[in-house]
Amino acid sequence: MKKDAFFSSRKGHEIQVFSLENAHGMRCVLSNFGARLLQLWAPDNQGKLVDVVLGHDDIEDYIKQPNTFFGATVGRVANRTTGAAFNLKGKQYQLKANDGQNHLHGGPDGFHNQVWDAVHIATNQITMTLWSAEGQEGYPGNLEVKVTYTLTDGNALRIEYFATTDQDTPVNLTNHSYFNLLGAGNIINHVVQIHAEKYLPINAAMIPTGTIETVSGSPFDFRKACKIADKIAEVHPQIILGKGFDHNYIPDGQGLRKMAKVFEPISGRTLEVISDAPGVQFYTGNFLDGRVTGKHGEQYEFRSGFCFETQHFPNSLNILSFPSILLKAGEVYSSTCIYKFGIMEID
Repeated sequence: MKKDAFFSSRKGHEIQVFSLENAHGMRCVLSNFGARLLQLWAPDNQGKLVDVVLGHDDIEDYIKQPNTFFGATVGRVANRTTGAAFNLKGKQYQLKANDGQNHLHGGPDGFHNQVWDAVHIATNQITMTLWSAEGQEGYPGNLEVKVTYTLTDGNALRIEYFATTDQDTPVNLTNHSYFNLLGAGNIINHVVQIHAEKYLPINAAMIPTGTIETVSGSPFDFRKACKIADKIAEVHPQIILGKGFDHNYIPDGQGLRKMAKVFEPISGRTLEVISDAPGVQFYTGNFLDGRVTGKHGEQYEFRSGFCFETQHFPNSLNILSFPSILLKAGEVYSSTCIYKFGIMEID
């Protein structure tokens, strides 16, 4: 593995980048700033490698534009928490708001905005750790977090999360990479399949209402593979609220399972999403509007990337019918997400 200084320091901690490579020449580049995926080079049906994740050319741009969350490990609690507050054992905790009055992806100084420690480095694997002190962004308890990225010889990027705490505290970790299997341009002609019968409707603040609905008879039904364009143009109140898809699906089954698959017809690239998380957020880059300058000077326009964020349900802290995200003292939080790349031959 190559290890290079990418940016001198942040808050006295050195920021570095690390390159992983597998036996087939597929590679990815990560940084300890936000335990972040910077580049992921995947082959097309001609063997050509293209970087299929959105981001920036310079770490300073990640620092200046943290609200894109490009490629970052986000926490303590991913997604939105209404009112930036929750109650635990009769005590009210006030979190930092960074999405209007709500708390998003761990707050403005969440895990995406921290310099992690690289503690294990190998040719195809890296482990990074972070100490999150009690009170950071308003959360109780000291939390020790570990994330391991492994680039397998099966062309899969495996992400494993672990956390322990000395006090009961909520934890919900995910990776916030934006993908474009063509490498650039609009993603609406990507073909998507989501193995889920149910999803969570949202309100005007993009937060689940607490109800669970079937995808049947709605544009949220991706059980049969179809182009994003064929669904996203449908007139539906939830599509209007989200400006597209920005919803948590409840994948069928339990444990480590296939949640979704994406196919890009021009390149032939496929992406399969596998995880043991209770849910997955499908997001179609609805808030990209051309004002963010990405790699090679590209202006990231509307729908130039998509996300599949494996996670617990959004706002689980305030909707008690959702699966709990409470990590108790002495217990171990663990979760796995696998992004597996492949090729589908084009006739």
